Amino acid sequence: MNADTVTRRIAKPLVFGLGLLPLAWVAAGLLQWPGADLGANPVEKVQDTLGIWGLRFLLLTLAVTPLREILGWPRLLAFRRMLGLFAFAFIALHFLWYLLVDQAFDWRQLLVDIAKRPYVTVGFGALLLLAPLAWTSTNRAMRRMGRRWQRLHRLVYPAAVLGCVHFWWQVKADVREPLVYAAIAAALLGWRLHRHWRRRAMAARQSAAARGPGRERDAGQDQDAARRRAPSRLLAEQPPAQ
Repeated sequence: MNADTVTRRIAKPLVFGLGLLPLAWVAAGLLQWPGADLGANPVEKVQDTLGIWGLRFLLLTLAVTPLREILGWPRLLAFRRMLGLFAFAFIALHFLWYLLVDQAFDWRQLLVDIAKRPYVTVGFGALLLLAPLAWTSTNRAMRRMGRRWQRLHRLVYPAAVLGCVHFWWQVKADVREPLVYAAIAAALLGWRLHRHWRRRAMAARQSAAARGPGRERDAGQDQDAARRRAPSRLLAEQPPAQ
């Protein structure tokens, strides 16, 4: 078998199966199987488990492009959509568990929490940002939307930020674990900004060389102006989830 066949028939099913393991552990804990202890507060444990794995899959989705370029593994791209859908699924289940079990399907209390509890507000915001990305994750949606699909899927960046903030604000005392996830998210987004600046600088040099020596100063001024632009705007100009 060639590499593409191995990726499609072996690697992707394996990754899919591994992605289901956290759900299997939660199900085993709810069924009180040996080795799957949900602790003294199983409702909170299930909710936290679903949420943290949603954030992990979201960061793994953002890590695909850097790892692909740094390690020289172009076939990692084949897993990005799957990881992104796992991220949305776990975050959606995290929310549904909170609504159906923790809040007993009390929509009025949910709206109160969204309005008055900041960590609930940002968490719900992350879910809303990810929902259209999951809905438009098919090849057909990509073809129909064209460049609009790229612009839409840049929402993954603020969703990751909101997910880290949600986790940080939810923790009451020990913030070491949220700090780790926030640092990973910052590194992944920072890598994209650095790559964007580098590409713009290279394009400016090539443009200056094409125009001739008399325009090099103007190109340098354009490059300096580009560097002073807001990082969030630079990040938003990149292709989706890259």
